[in-house]
Amino acid sequence: MSLDEYKRKRDFRRTPEPEPSETEPAHTHGGRFFVQRHDASHLHYDFRLELGGTLKSWAVPKGPSLDPAKKHFAAMVEDHPLDYGDFEGNIPKGEYGGGSVMLWDRGVFEIIGEEDGLAQIARGDLKFRLHGEKLNGTWALVFMKNRGKGNEWLIIKKQDEAAQTDWDVEAFAWSVKTGRTQEEIAADLPARSEPKKKVPTSKRQHCRALSKHRCRASFLRWAHRSPKLFQKAKAGCMRSSGTACAPWRTSKTAH
Repeated sequence: MSLDEYKRKRDFRRTPEPEPSETEPAHTHGGRFFVQRHDASHLHYDFRLELGGTLKSWAVPKGPSLDPAKKHFAAMVEDHPLDYGDFEGNIPKGEYGGGSVMLWDRGVFEIIGEEDGLAQIARGDLKFRLHGEKLNGTWALVFMKNRGKGNEWLIIKKQDEAAQTDWDVEAFAWSVKTGRTQEEIAADLPARSEPKKKVPTSKRQHCRALSKHRCRASFLRWAHRSPKLFQKAKAGCMRSSGTACAPWRTSKTAH
């Protein structure tokens, strides 16, 4: 795919998306990568690798996952210009891809193996290593033969030191560029000094207290005995449903 398709779909008099500029050196064994969280007609993630002077791009409905057990569908879409990698903002309604775009992750990558990235894509089996702010480790994009439109791939995390089971992509729904949430981007609010991070599911401590009051009261009875633990515990005791119980860690009587 070339940038002709990218230009054909967009009216640059209306959309803030970048127009293609002069092609930069065509790296084929590594470069930058970007992931954008795109709330258009359907929420999805756009995964992009700098190869051959453009951003090779895949739309991933469920987003990438650090869990090797989850092989997520990825539809290959038109190449995007390199300047698109840093894009964050709002595409007007009625325009192609209308909705809010978050720069969800960014970093660098290198191709694994002697064959360059473009040759691996042509073969239908692309292997690479990511070094990002949220995504790391070894990955593969694998073409699904004899399927529908012919652009169907799977994005797969390989088993390595960066792999994490039960990893939740939605627990990291904040911008690496501005720290904003999707809602803040859609409302065109200013950048945050610190990102509004969610608590990853794997990090939540489940509280079995009968109520928020009991959870807090039980902890307060012995909190004075361990001030350091008291401060640390404020990180957040969570109900099994994922909603906040109270900013306290509870005693054995509450758990």
